[in-house]
Amino acid sequence: MIGIGRKRHGFLRVPASLLALAILSFATSAPMQLHAQERDGKVRSQHGDWQIVCKPPPPGASNDVCAIVQSVTAEDRNNVGLTVYFQKFSDGTQVLRVFAPLGVLLPPGLGLKIDGQDVGNAPFLRCHSFACYAQVTVDPALVGKLTTGQSAVFIIFQTEEAGIGIPISLAGFADALAKL
Repeated sequence: MIGIGRKRHGFLRVPASLLALAILSFATSAPMQLHAQERDGKVRSQHGDWQIVCKPPPPGASNDVCAIVQSVTAEDRNNVGLTVYFQKFSDGTQVLRVFAPLGVLLPPGLGLKIDGQDVGNAPFLRCHSFACYAQVTVDPALVGKLTTGQSAVFIIFQTEEAGIGIPISLAGFADALAKL
């Protein structure tokens, strides 16, 4: 499992300074479902299976807050879904934030496979009334895998015995990232 400030398999890491930023920025994050995203932010453009969603700038800022977003449900469980956000900050930091449903087993964290290859996992940071989320800083190697890959599978656990793999299409990710 990946901890704060550590790196495993070149996958993801969360510096302590970004953890504080994540908690502060969470209040401006779009909620779990796309209809809520549209209520809280505006869909600027569609790129394959990804949308660029923007919200007005927070007080004191001049630019809209935008992210690449995709929401999906598990193919065999309509009540289990994920919303994936990819956001770039003005300092060049890139963050991947994944919202999972309440009831997810927290200790195993969130697993990730891209095109069938295990990329690693990340801990869940916090749960709110609508979802639990994991957030990590993305390194250039992972950005490369996301832009050139065909599909990703995020893995969550509702019991200790079995994980639930939820596929996310990477179609349009590279184009959306270029426009972000």
